[in-house]
Amino acid sequence: MSTIFTKIINGEIPSYKVAEDEYNYAFLDINPLAKGHTLCVPKVETDYIFDLEPERMASLTLFAQKVARAQKSALGCKRVGVAVLGFDVPHAHIHLVPMDSEATLNFKNERVKMTEAEFKATAELIASKFEK
Repeated sequence: MSTIFTKIINGEIPSYKVAEDEYNYAFLDINPLAKGHTLCVPKVETDYIFDLEPERMASLTLFAQKVARAQKSALGCKRVGVAVLGFDVPHAHIHLVPMDSEATLNFKNERVKMTEAEFKATAELIASKFEK
């Protein structure tokens, strides 16, 4: 059975896409720690990030770097925090969280509420800064 991320990648479930390449897909987290919180996922369905083939791991990491640069440019944050957890969805993914302090990258924090229009505008802004 496909994971929710595979269904998002395949367009079966809508998402706020930020970027995509041959092997990876990035979209806004719908329950964000901060405005612009993005998930980068490989298109290949692999549960644990360190089980990815070395080429796919490298590809995902370089892709996440480009997404983080786009987030920083688009949102003007001081840093983009990185987290790899993998407990909620059995599909490898990297969280990229725009932040101005370390406190932002606490997954116990209350989540930011955004409207559909805010999600769409944020995704479009980050996507406009993404360098292919």
